[in-house]
Order: sequence, then C-alpha cells, then structure tokens
Amino acid sequence: MAESLELEIATPERLLVREKVREIEIPGKEGYLGVLPGHAALLSELGMGVLVYSTAAGSRFSVAIHGGFLEIAGAHVRVLADRAEPAKEIDQSRAMESLRRAEKRLVNPAVGIDIARALRAYQRAQARLDAAKAKAGVH
Repeated sequence: MAESLELEIATPERLLVREKVREIEIPGKEGYLGVLPGHAALLSELGMGVLVYSTAAGSRFSVAIHGGFLEIAGAHVRVLADRAEPAKEIDQSRAMESLRRAEKRLVNPAVGIDIARALRAYQRAQARLDAAKAKAGVH
C-alpha cells in the first residue's frame, strides 16, 4: 500500500496544489471526508469549507474551498474546485469584514434580498476566515 497520496487542487483559473501528502480532510457536500493512502475510489461533489492536508514532512496547509468536485482514484486525489484560496493568500481582516456584511444581510434582510445568495456569501466568508485562522494556528 502506498504511504502517500498525490494531491491536485485546481480551479478554472489555475493549479493551486500538486503535492505528495500523507492525509487530507476535504469538505464534501454532505460533510467532511478524511482521506488516507489506500482510500477507496470515489467521485463526490464538494461543499464549502476548509480543505486541510499534511505533507510527508508533517507540515499542515489549509485551502478555502467553494464547491466543485472530488475524484479519488488509487493514490491520486483531484479537487476540481469552483473557487479555492490557499490560506496564505487570504487577508484575515477582509475575510472578517465579509463575514460581518453577510451576517448583517441575514439578520436584517432588506426587501427583495436573495436569502440563498446571502447564505452562500456567509458560508464563503466563513470558509475563508476558517482557512486563514488555521494558517495562523488559531482554532
């Protein structure tokens, strides 16, 4: 059995990650998935949340994921995300401000506001903030 996985994370704009990893935690549509070497083949829809992976050297990295698809085949894990942001690229203060704006829209909705859209904005902002905090070591 392989001791590592080849992780690829891509968006329509760019390839974010191509790296050998030990383990991955992935936000699936119905909850988080843990992936270790030897995982069964799988095709799944992604949800919004934080993908966390550990390298062979023990370093941990976080990526905010905003929908897409996941494919696990052998020792290859492909994440084809609608949108994704590595934690190192997220401005934590901007993410917090986005979260506050989204909360305000949900708590005091204006006439004609699209609640589903406001909820997705809230989830995106929360995923970005969680990824940024994971990078900073705050849980």
